[in-house]
Amino acid sequence: MVTTNSVGIVGTGNVGVAAAYALFQRQSAEELVLVDRDGERAEGEAMDLMHGQSLVGRVTVRAGGYPDLARCSAIVVSAGVNQQPGESRLALLNRNAAVFREIVAELDRHAPEAVLVIATNPVDILTHIAQRLSRRPSRRVFGTGTMLDTSRFRAALGGHYGVNPRSVHAYILGEHGDSEVPIWSSMAIGGLNPMGHPVNGVAFDPEAMQALFEEVRDAAAAIIARKGYTDTAIGLVIAYLVRVILEDQKSVLPVSVDPQGVYGLEGLCLSVPCILGQDGIEARVPPALDEGEAEGMRRSAETLREALSGVEIEGGAHVSR
Repeated sequence: MVTTNSVGIVGTGNVGVAAAYALFQRQSAEELVLVDRDGERAEGEAMDLMHGQSLVGRVTVRAGGYPDLARCSAIVVSAGVNQQPGESRLALLNRNAAVFREIVAELDRHAPEAVLVIATNPVDILTHIAQRLSRRPSRRVFGTGTMLDTSRFRAALGGHYGVNPRSVHAYILGEHGDSEVPIWSSMAIGGLNPMGHPVNGVAFDPEAMQALFEEVRDAAAAIIARKGYTDTAIGLVIAYLVRVILEDQKSVLPVSVDPQGVYGLEGLCLSVPCILGQDGIEARVPPALDEGEAEGMRRSAETLREALSGVEIEGGAHVSR
């Protein structure tokens, strides 16, 4: 297992650059290697960040190719193609699957020991594809999943109850998308579940909580309608995940993986809480669900299975477990 403090980012679009900026500013890695089909763009982004060294600290950022990722402990994959006018979702998925076939083959060749963090949307589908295509153990391939949704959820709950979001423990699980599932039954603030105990003088209001969840679920669309894309918060999520890997933190986080039987689900990727360390996913830590939440997870899985049907995964697909 590679244990250097070097991180690769494949794809220097808005999300990849936001991740690089967050990693650079936090000095999470000693070296960042930016790889993009447009080499000049990657070089420009690296130069731009390096000009901030005197303000941040000695973090090396450089552009490179796939061979330059050989020393990386973690590699973020944020590359992909955009949907064209009139293009179906399935056609887009198949074009991204083709992109991932190329990327994963290069990463297996040059950085077979690295942990891969998949950040390209639809993240659950592309994480599944990356796991199928890669020769590395599947524990070393996971997606950002509902980490961002969970962060939005906790921020909204913190605002509702008037507490620091870091004191809120609550998950969004399942698909990173419309079928995602809020887990109310294990939610806790200061050890109390607000469903049964008022917090800071605020009682649990089911209608208000449903509205809060819908705002979280639809947040990406609301942001895209205003600025055209989302990048800043997912960049912070990626930097957080990478730091957990580099520091072998053993943190429990909701990321996209094959559930491997959790909640009776397998053969696809969606978010369940997992222990994450330097070798990737160490274990799944699923909270108990009430009947409605369990049904929501099954519906979420069915949504993803339907999306996967018709996606072409070629090139000697193999999952090592």
